[in-house]
Amino acid sequence: MSTNIYLAVFTGNGASPRMAAWNALPETERQARAQKGIAAWKAWAEKHQAAILDMGGPLGKTKQIDAGGVRDISNLLSGFTVLRADSHEAAARLFENHPHFAIFPGEAVEVMPVLPIPAG
Repeated sequence: MSTNIYLAVFTGNGASPRMAAWNALPETERQARAQKGIAAWKAWAEKHQAAILDMGGPLGKTKQIDAGGVRDISNLLSGFTVLRADSHEAAARLFENHPHFAIFPGEAVEVMPVLPIPAG
């Protein structure tokens, strides 16, 4: 049984060549690109508003918890969005040429189905 709900996770690497190039831009150019990116992101959200269940947002610093306790870690997760689509393929296609990587120095968007909790 599919719920047709998908989690899109935005990834980025603060140490990537894309991020280094972004950070090397003159401040005025970086700000201009950021404004262009924000406008493009808003346009993307408006275009796909019927599919978006939760716009989500940027993610902050990560704490990992396991049997050994709690510690600060670093990962590639930078944001998320929750959406509904007819198929996994359709959900993925919504992110083609997304501003996260087309304008901003983000690496990729990963889309996965949210599966139902198994009956116990």
